[in-house]
Amino acid sequence: MGVVATPQGLSFIDAEAAEAQTGYPIRSAWRSPSAPQPLPAPDAIAVVPATFNTINKWAAGISDTLALGILCESYGLGIPTAALPYVNSAQAADPAYAESLRKLRAMGIFIGRTSPIAQRRWRSGPLSLGGSTRPAHAQGGCQALIPVTRTAKSPGCRWPGAFQWSG
Repeated sequence: MGVVATPQGLSFIDAEAAEAQTGYPIRSAWRSPSAPQPLPAPDAIAVVPATFNTINKWAAGISDTLALGILCESYGLGIPTAALPYVNSAQAADPAYAESLRKLRAMGIFIGRTSPIAQRRWRSGPLSLGGSTRPAHAQGGCQALIPVTRTAKSPGCRWPGAFQWSG
């Protein structure tokens, strides 16, 4: 199993622990074409957490990080992929998010069902966000991802800012 993180996700990962557990370095940057593949080919991919940006960029085919590039290629390679969204209720209410989830599901991506994370409450006043309600598509309890071949929780991850794959 290897771990690939977005550049922002790296700061939330205990790299030493993850590398000790997997036997591979954490990847977050592209390799040169002449460099060897640092990770074995994946049997499956788990995207944990699937942030608002990751979900929307992935569905749009944007490949501006190594992690997104691998996700965009995974569909064409037929690699089973599962994602566990990690968004707040304000993000979940965005129509682009619902459309992105629809596109990913249509591609055969397994989407874990989860309630949005607790949203920060702002001071009351004319621009208060406190007391907002979840949209219908964002309701429901947390359920496990559909099992995918030989995947496990991301090792050494204090904040789910990486996705993992097993090989």
